[in-house]
Amino acid sequence: MRRTTLPLAVCGLSLSLLATACSSGFDKSEGPAQDSSGKQQLKMLIATSGNAETSAVKAAAAAWAKATGNSVTVDIAQNIDQQLGQSFAGSNPPDVFYTSADQFSTYAKGGSLYAYGGKLKDRDAYSPALTRAFTYDDTLYCAPKDQSTLGLAVNTALWKKAGLTDADHPKTWDDLEAVAKKLTKDGVTGLSVNADYNQLGAFFKQSGSWLTSPDQKKMTAGDKANVAALTYVKKLLTEGVLKFPKDLDSGWGGEAFGKGKAAMTIEGNWLAGAMRKDFPDTAYKVVPLPAGPGGKGTMAFTNCWGIAAKSKHQAAAVDLVSELTSDGNQLKFAKTVGVMPSKKTLLETYKQQNPDSAAWADGTAAAQLPVNAPGMRQVMAQFNTSLAQLASSDPAKLLADLQKNGESVLGGSGR
Repeated sequence: MRRTTLPLAVCGLSLSLLATACSSGFDKSEGPAQDSSGKQQLKMLIATSGNAETSAVKAAAAAWAKATGNSVTVDIAQNIDQQLGQSFAGSNPPDVFYTSADQFSTYAKGGSLYAYGGKLKDRDAYSPALTRAFTYDDTLYCAPKDQSTLGLAVNTALWKKAGLTDADHPKTWDDLEAVAKKLTKDGVTGLSVNADYNQLGAFFKQSGSWLTSPDQKKMTAGDKANVAALTYVKKLLTEGVLKFPKDLDSGWGGEAFGKGKAAMTIEGNWLAGAMRKDFPDTAYKVVPLPAGPGGKGTMAFTNCWGIAAKSKHQAAAVDLVSELTSDGNQLKFAKTVGVMPSKKTLLETYKQQNPDSAAWADGTAAAQLPVNAPGMRQVMAQFNTSLAQLASSDPAKLLADLQKNGESVLGGSGR
């Protein structure tokens, strides 16, 4: 999977740094003296997906700097979680930086972030699910940078070869199983999906449940609907119509799909860029994910523009973020980087400009964000390790273990 928000490790730091960096110890009630000079020098740290994203961010930052008389140095992180953790533990963090949804609450709890959400003039334009992702203790901390959702990509040539038409695009789990069976032949597997809850999680959402309560204070992984969802996925594996990418000699679902080893995959809108670059001859179409017993559901992924609590340039940083998240820049980033705007008010324009991505954009209405409660990152990493063995495991046992491990962090029973 080609996303910058997925690596699951506890801050990427040694345990000695973890207590300092993730908990920070920074006093939320006091901040550094602010620079009020006319020309300020800001530092920005980003985790880029490639040259297109790097160039787009640098160009937007340079345009703001030229207009305001300030300057912005944009650095590219090799391991942004580790670098941010170390900078928070020190005294000189970047002023503005990418903050992943799964790290946000840890940073907010530790006092490492400046809460500027109340200063956003267009905060109501953002998709509510995204602002909830960056809200801690009822305070919106930062502006969502962009978003991605999951859709079902189908190889149109293999689809037609199997005698299928647009009318056969799966609407239900039974439909998905049926078309996957028809497509599994001649060395091609019907469906390939990453062995990762960030993608398989769509089935939990479609079951009508999720792994935690909406406020993420209780675990609900052991819910019967979740067990039914994971049992369904195991059934597809057992039937041989679903294979994880590693079983197709591929690093992720998009690679198996692009190589023609799988006729369908469940991936996000980052797939479009990968297909253009690596598999330009593979024709495909993206359609909505099928609904489950609980209705429609997909996963959503996002980052925000974080501002350091220790920054001496907070007012200028907020102004920079306001420019980076302007309507014009959001649509420009969508075109050059392949992400979707984080503002719900821009999604219709985005669909008009990117009609092939409509299924991803429409998915925002039924999207579930990954678990991002403080302390849960390692728990979810362990769950992903277990999912890789789903074909030979008891789904109820895997979810019971997740329930237990999650309760050790969140406390209490959610059932």
